[in-house]
Amino acid sequence: MKRALITGITGQDGSYLAELLLEKGYEVHGMVRRTSSLERSRLNQLYRDPAIYGRRLFLHYGDLDDPTTLRRLLTKSAPEEIYHLAGQSHVGLSFEIPESTCEMTAMGTLRLLELIRDLPAAPRLFHASSSEVFGRPEQSPQDERTPMAPVNPYGCAKAFATQMVGIYRQTFKLFACNGIMYNHESPRRGENFVTRKICHAAAAIKLGRQQELLLGDTSALRDWGHARDYVLGMWLALQAEMPDDYVFATGILHSVQDVVEAAFGAVGLDWRAYLKQDARFMRPAEPLRLVGNPAKARARLQWEARTTFAELIAEMTQAELEQFSAESS
Repeated sequence: MKRALITGITGQDGSYLAELLLEKGYEVHGMVRRTSSLERSRLNQLYRDPAIYGRRLFLHYGDLDDPTTLRRLLTKSAPEEIYHLAGQSHVGLSFEIPESTCEMTAMGTLRLLELIRDLPAAPRLFHASSSEVFGRPEQSPQDERTPMAPVNPYGCAKAFATQMVGIYRQTFKLFACNGIMYNHESPRRGENFVTRKICHAAAAIKLGRQQELLLGDTSALRDWGHARDYVLGMWLALQAEMPDDYVFATGILHSVQDVVEAAFGAVGLDWRAYLKQDARFMRPAEPLRLVGNPAKARARLQWEARTTFAELIAEMTQAELEQFSAESS
């Protein structure tokens, strides 16, 4: 039975990845931050299953800014594969808390690399990078050779971490991969992300619990896929013969307006009656587009984004309806 360690296991990607690895017969260890809350909602199904939790799934307290607990966790779990997903992942918030964003995302990754380097048998490492490392790129679509030029603290921290992974791969011969992840969503997406906000509002308006949806610029374009597809790419990267970096993306752009129309269409409502523009949510225009070219992942890993945009938004909106129903019962 292979052993894997997931940092950020309680997040959207971590929960889908834990399910995937358990399905593939792994023993899964997850690092969770110690907080006053015991909320593990994305893992509840696994956490409450006595045949899984404590037998094949184990959660450990740890933090990326605490090398002692990291070292102890690596020794205790003895993983053959590490999936490093933890970090402050909200771009807008990174402007408000740039130091903690860089401490967790940049320096936390470096600490992990240093600890792996010292292990007698170094595990394979997957680092979840981000399309934000490209900032406002001069070429579109972007691929693994596109220069990094981040324009926000989150992207800057991810660029540092991504380049460090490459340095440790070349210098210390670690099996270390970067996955440059474009936007990927799911019903488990955090409520402060625009896709989740829109799908939640469509369901709430359908049920009479909300009267309108306030958004900023709905012309903004993104390359959106499903998190479930993207975590498969993470696993495939660590099964390859040689370590490398990969762009994981759909290669297709959609606007925020497309999300609105798909979500309201999924509940049979005309979005025009409910959408209002609010200047508070306006962001500076982005003159160039972030859209990924996944050709390398397709050729080397046989990976592709299988869930269509329409299927993704319909699934997220349906999940919101079901959540409202569960709360009412």
